[in-house]
Amino acid sequence: MKHKGMTLVELMVAMTIGLGITLAISSVLIASENHKRVTTSTNDAQQTGSYGYYALDKALRGAGSSIAGSAFPTDVGVLGCHLNAGAIFPRLTPFPAPFAGFLGGAASTLNVAPVLIGKGQSQGGSDVIMVMSGSGSAGGVSRQITGGGSAIAASLDNIVGFANNDLLLVSQSGVPDCLMEEVSTVTPPTPTLNLGGIYYTANSATASMAALAGNTASYVTPLGNAVANNVQFTLYGVDGNRTLNSYDLLRNLQLVGGAGADTAQAIADGIVQMTALYGIDTNGDGIQDEWADPGLAGAWDIGTVMNSSVKMKQIVSLRVALVVRGEYYDLNGGTAAVPIPVTPPTLTVFNGLHSGPNGTGALLAQVIPVSASEQQFRYRVFEFTVPLRNMLLLAGGP
Repeated sequence: MKHKGMTLVELMVAMTIGLGITLAISSVLIASENHKRVTTSTNDAQQTGSYGYYALDKALRGAGSSIAGSAFPTDVGVLGCHLNAGAIFPRLTPFPAPFAGFLGGAASTLNVAPVLIGKGQSQGGSDVIMVMSGSGSAGGVSRQITGGGSAIAASLDNIVGFANNDLLLVSQSGVPDCLMEEVSTVTPPTPTLNLGGIYYTANSATASMAALAGNTASYVTPLGNAVANNVQFTLYGVDGNRTLNSYDLLRNLQLVGGAGADTAQAIADGIVQMTALYGIDTNGDGIQDEWADPGLAGAWDIGTVMNSSVKMKQIVSLRVALVVRGEYYDLNGGTAAVPIPVTPPTLTVFNGLHSGPNGTGALLAQVIPVSASEQQFRYRVFEFTVPLRNMLLLAGGP
């Protein structure tokens, strides 16, 4: 039997059907690929935000360790004292990027505090959060100096718990400056700490080690150990490239041969904004009573808090917001010339929060603008409250 070929009409019909099927499959594949990219980008943002939350939560929960106890029940002059540490502090130049605007962006004195918020002082316009914590020997309990010491030695009732390379803060109530010292040798049973090393500090504008060591009103507060690197004096902030950074204020000098590491370290990328509020205990019962804006001049700005141990003792928590951007540029069904935004022109954090007792004060919500080009990316906002357990414990909280 002779085979009959396909007619032109049949060929055209088959091509039309095939083309329709191809277009349908292509549409499904394109939609699936777009969905996969959106999902991947969203998941990346979720993971970035979660890791940023973890890093900040871990640091903040330990804020004030080995430091807060120096003010309860008797203030021995540590909270709010001007930090003097070897050749590092007072700092003679601005901090490295993205912290060049911290404390006004010039040579300045940094005071000892469990936590501070520098409103809008990072390179990216975000807040800077400073955390100071340690892991002091004997629980970080301040020890009274018995007198008879010198510029390179401090005598105590006993030196149980101290070791070589321990870091100390030597202070006296009413003296503006405190001195960071490093233990060079411990020689029991003599109750004397011999001082030296990279962090040794001889004197400051208002204090000298020799004078403090000879005065029984002076105290030694153990922070931790320089070699063990368990003293965390750290800045956190966001740079102009959407990266959360940290900066070690003490530079890990013992771990890098004394040269120091005067640079910031990246923690997580994709973070557009970090902003924070203080949680305040107004009556000393260890229970947060209100929120406070760190940008409120004369009340809770960094300069006011840094110079007031009374205000430092009132800070029992931080509310932190992280705005995280995904990496997928989504036209959202539009064209390269006219894309359809996937994100609104503004994002709001701290929505519904007010300052003042029982939330009766000013609205603390902050609006973050999103430029037209950035509206083609998807965002996630993470808000979390971190209790400062050392401050709560010492204030008599539950």
